Amino acid sequence: MADAQTSFAAPRTVPSGMGSGQADGVFPRTVTHFGGATTIPAAPQRVVVISTGQLDGLLTLGVVPVGSTRGTGAGLVPAYLTAAFPDRADQLGQLADLGTRQEPNLEAVAAVKPDLILVNKAGAADYADQLAAIAPTVLTEGTGVNWKQDFLLLADALGRTQQAQGILDAFHATAAAHAAGQVPSVSLVRTTSDRTRIFGVASFPGSIAQDAGFPRPDSQQFEKTSEDISAEQLDRADADWIFYGVQSGSEDQSVVENPTWKTLTAVAADHVVPVDDDMWYLNAGPTAAATVLREMISATS
Repeated sequence: MADAQTSFAAPRTVPSGMGSGQADGVFPRTVTHFGGATTIPAAPQRVVVISTGQLDGLLTLGVVPVGSTRGTGAGLVPAYLTAAFPDRADQLGQLADLGTRQEPNLEAVAAVKPDLILVNKAGAADYADQLAAIAPTVLTEGTGVNWKQDFLLLADALGRTQQAQGILDAFHATAAAHAAGQVPSVSLVRTTSDRTRIFGVASFPGSIAQDAGFPRPDSQQFEKTSEDISAEQLDRADADWIFYGVQSGSEDQSVVENPTWKTLTAVAADHVVPVDDDMWYLNAGPTAAATVLREMISATS
């Protein structure tokens, strides 16, 4: 049986003093967030998303934004969201392209006439004030481990906190049921064109593994999101199971061709699971989380 968890890496509530304190559907509402306090006069109808995970969060709540940024070298809508929301395909096909997440096109943002802009504080210091001059703007914290609190804060801005809490409650119930059984250890590994990383507990997939009671190897019990490992350190990637993501467009196979890789416990047991890099390691939202949880449980059962 997995060890009982007394605390979790991913915050399950918004920080004290944040949010609106208003009931769902009540407008105007003033939402205190990671960039101050913003008054939203009416239920948003034209939402713009700037950062990772926010498109996922909106779609999970039944809202399609009018515009979105894209990851560097990535499509406007991650494939896993297209698959998860086939009934929204036409609307998603009409999303305005607002540039990259690192450098949003502010003229394009203004052109779609948003009534709410959502952006992560992480990385937005250079343009958050400019966004706020266009429309009411709410800043979530960002970084994958904060996906739950950020989802709740995003939902508050939409007047849908109760709906979001219900989604998280269902996720936690599924994870807790699994944690009550016999659970193998898991390793989280991602390769890009120039480096290999292992992910700690305080990461998006790491927090999901923790919720579901999956033990982590000692080598991944650090507080950072991830750590780079060299070819000589591949033993740090070992566990009963390895969930392995590869950056889109990366052709580097040096990790799996490394002699050390072939000696790992999980590799020898054929317990290496290739995963959708976008969903597992790049987009920290509730639909991604539910799918990652399901895939972790299914693969190891």
